[in-house]
Amino acid sequence: MDVVIPALGESVTEATIGQWLKKVGDAVKADEPIVSLETDKVAVEVNAPAAGVLTSLAFKEGDTVTVGAVIATLEAGAAAAAVPAALAPAPAAPAPAAAPAPAPAAAAPAPVASAAPSAYEAIAPAVRVLIETYNLDPASISGTGKDSRLTKGDVLAAIEAGTAKVKGAAAPAPAAAAPAAARTEERVRMTRLRQTIARRLKEAQNTAAMLTTFNDVDMTAVMDARNRYKDAFEKKHGVRLGFMSFFVKACALAAKDVPSVNARIEGDEIVFHNYFDVGVAVSSPGGLVVPILKDANAKSFAEIELEIADFGKRARDGKLKMEEMQGGTFTISNGGVFGSLMSTPIINPPQSGVLGMHRIEDRPVVVKGQIVIRPMMYLALSYDHRLIDGREAVTYLVRIKEALEDPTRLVIDL
Repeated sequence: MDVVIPALGESVTEATIGQWLKKVGDAVKADEPIVSLETDKVAVEVNAPAAGVLTSLAFKEGDTVTVGAVIATLEAGAAAAAVPAALAPAPAAPAPAAAPAPAPAAAAPAPVASAAPSAYEAIAPAVRVLIETYNLDPASISGTGKDSRLTKGDVLAAIEAGTAKVKGAAAPAPAAAAPAAARTEERVRMTRLRQTIARRLKEAQNTAAMLTTFNDVDMTAVMDARNRYKDAFEKKHGVRLGFMSFFVKACALAAKDVPSVNARIEGDEIVFHNYFDVGVAVSSPGGLVVPILKDANAKSFAEIELEIADFGKRARDGKLKMEEMQGGTFTISNGGVFGSLMSTPIINPPQSGVLGMHRIEDRPVVVKGQIVIRPMMYLALSYDHRLIDGREAVTYLVRIKEALEDPTRLVIDL
């Protein structure tokens, strides 16, 4: 039975073999993942079409494959699934030879060295990608999955808590003993997703006349409203009331006054949209991805929060669908979750605008002639100056600022 590359989404015709999850001779269950593919936008897994044993692999990791290509063969059936069981006793034969081995002390490290790779291979592929992306030592992270295996949540929590150790960080002594060995280089092939991100960002710089304008917003009113209603909101809707829903609603409201921010250039024409499909940038193991929150202008706070929470979870698990990241008329990027104070985000063509959110910090400001401490956030709007004038960009940011500093505007559409 042939294992073929399935359809990967609109306009996606090829992918890269990211990692084989099974090897020749392994028994697999029906619908069990056997290989991880990297496409231009997401990582996807190809599942076994039936239970059986893998008999051959047609490609190696790093190879490019096209939709419909045969990448492996499978001997299906229960009888085939018993083949690995017959192979299992083979490793038992060396067991007696292992008894005299403990005599030399130097032989002890050998099993440890061989055990480490097998333990690492037991980690789920998506989790390994996350570990390799941040160059982490998996032994420094406690697993909460089945059989104490690491999950993406474990890795992300360890990164956020600062308990995850970088590989090599725990071995300063050898580096001191042999400083010359520290001058090393490593070449790692860019993932297909990272190549696409790099290409699209450069295309944006080369095509659009990009400019960024800034403003700041007093988050007191939003924070007060959130603190006042967060418990009742979560109890009723089953999701936390975050800041992003306020920003999505504010951006959609401001786009009514400045429609060019929600438009795009197509040839020598301007295409205006009567809908607001906002891309919400979320972090995934392979890089930043931007799923699209469609018709955000017509959604409630609860619908926005539920959909964003779902995007974030599935991005971390590598389960976002290709079609969920296509389209979009505007983008919101929240660098504040990583501690960014100010940045100039790059627009996502063919969109004409992107709003950058940043961290909230207490700063002295003047209110009615008095210096007071307020939670302030810098906002950055990068826009295509071919379509959006400076006056329109500033007006758009001011409308967002007004809506956030007086959230009642979001309810009464003012």
